[in-house]
Amino acid sequence: MYRVFEALDELNQTLEQAYGVPMTSNCMVPRNDMLALLDDLRNALPVEIDDAQDVLDKQEEILRGAEERARNMVAEAESQADDIVARARQDADTMVADAEHHASTLMAKAEDDADHLVGSARREAEDTVHRAQAEADRLVADGNASYDRSVSEGEAEQERLVSQTEIVRRANDEARRIVDTAHVDSERLRTECDEFVEGKLSEFEESLSGVLRTVTRDRQALRRGAGVSRRRTE
Repeated sequence: MYRVFEALDELNQTLEQAYGVPMTSNCMVPRNDMLALLDDLRNALPVEIDDAQDVLDKQEEILRGAEERARNMVAEAESQADDIVARARQDADTMVADAEHHASTLMAKAEDDADHLVGSARREAEDTVHRAQAEADRLVADGNASYDRSVSEGEAEQERLVSQTEIVRRANDEARRIVDTAHVDSERLRTECDEFVEGKLSEFEESLSGVLRTVTRDRQALRRGAGVSRRRTE
């Protein structure tokens, strides 16, 4: 492709440098050089350009062939589409029939299962009610027995408390009597103790007075040098 542009440049340069013919717009160029440049230009043109020219020459024929093939392809596609639609409809009808049959089977089985479950639930409910009634009767009986037992125990406890109240009253009276007696005995013992202590202290005081008098006389005798007098006791 580069040679094409190079040949065109040389051709243009040759035309620009050619001698002009007086009184005209023509020019004189070397024939052999121009023919050689044209041959180079023709040989340098890409093959695709020639193919493109062939395509342009056969354009109408190619278009007619393409339209014919397109019509054939459309017809074939429409035929295939019709076949596919027909098969799809047939498959859909078959699937719908199978689904309806399967649904009917499932509905029948579900109804049977539901009836079985309802029957089982009813029997279980009846058994539960019977057990609950029996348990309620037992609880009521136990409650009545417990109530009667509690009432009996309450009455017995009441009688015991009444009896204990009388005992407590008597015990309180006896306790007060014992306390009063203890107070009297305590006062008596305190008086006797005071009298005993007073007597002993008086005797001790008299004994100490005699001892002091004796000690005083002995000291006086010692001072006079007369010797110690014999201790006398009173």
